[in-house]
Amino acid sequence: MSHTHHDHDHHHNIDFKTSFTVTPEPGSQVKIAGEIPFSELEEERESAIRHLGVNVKLDGFRPGHIPTTVLEKHLGEMTILTEMAERTINHMYPHILEAHAIDAIGYPQISITKIATGNPLGFTATVAVMPTITLPDYKQIAKTTNLGKESTDVTDADVEKQIADILRQKMAYDRLQAKAAAKNVAEGIDPADLPTPESEAEKTIETEEDFAKLPLPELTDELVKTLGQPGQFTGIDDFKTKLREHLTIEKKRDIEAKHRASITDGIIEATILELPQVLIDSELNQMFAQMNEDLERANLKMEDYLKHINKTKEDLGKEWTPAAEKRAKLQLVLNEIAKAEDVKPDEKQLEEQVKQLLEQFKDADEHRVRIYVGSVMTNDAVMKKLESI
Repeated sequence: MSHTHHDHDHHHNIDFKTSFTVTPEPGSQVKIAGEIPFSELEEERESAIRHLGVNVKLDGFRPGHIPTTVLEKHLGEMTILTEMAERTINHMYPHILEAHAIDAIGYPQISITKIATGNPLGFTATVAVMPTITLPDYKQIAKTTNLGKESTDVTDADVEKQIADILRQKMAYDRLQAKAAAKNVAEGIDPADLPTPESEAEKTIETEEDFAKLPLPELTDELVKTLGQPGQFTGIDDFKTKLREHLTIEKKRDIEAKHRASITDGIIEATILELPQVLIDSELNQMFAQMNEDLERANLKMEDYLKHINKTKEDLGKEWTPAAEKRAKLQLVLNEIAKAEDVKPDEKQLEEQVKQLLEQFKDADEHRVRIYVGSVMTNDAVMKKLESI
């Protein structure tokens, strides 16, 4: 086969399998090491000089029209060599991953170990890889957890507790209103007329515990009518019925969420995997992005908020790391179970959801939307399967 420049992309005088070694490193990373013949670097010489010369300004020459020999002198051999090396590595890196079947995530950290004109280029690349996951007997874990699932039925005790909470809140609110009114009155009064602290002490209850001990007002149709929106409740029975409906929805949702978390927590705890830092970082980035959105909605700036809670972004990152690790592990574990169980989203539903999202977000990238929707649907299908065991 004649080696013309055009098929340069797909034919190299180098065996990627034997020229490079791959060593596992801690943190689910691998280190790739090896050498590339100088002839491969030579192929990049022209484009390297062209690229470097774009921004060079020299007297007597139009930018972009400086002869190569002049540019070479001006740039210096080492600068050109380094650019040639970078271009060669970028070009070779995907071939190396392919030859060694490396499932890389994120960007590699590259360091050049040997570089000189006429000599092979030596370099190492360290990159995170998809971790090896050893799943436990997840069906057994799900089964045991399912047997212990709490009832979602709302009891009379639940209703009574909720009523007590609502009445407490009402008392606290009335108390604040009364205080504010008293303060307004006080501001228009001559200090000499104010009651002494002793006489006040008998009338006000300042501590929270004391407040919690106060008897609740009696539940009457009249009192019920003052709760919620005007006209929302016609009397005690109506109030209790609506409260029970609301509690039923909430309790079901809370218990479902808690139950799902118990299943996945149990499986994650028993799964053996080493988590690459880049997956943790990616979850943390998402958490920060979410927080940014929430703050923007409230017209707040991240730096003001951090000042207010007296923490740095690093502090938050540290605090959130366990949650980020859990989220990253959860996604890997769900993917692995989906593979083991051959769970796939329903094609028709997938298409419908993708269409809906693309209508909503006009400039979204369809490919990414499809991956996202597919992943959400797969996760949900896996969870439903685990919950039904």
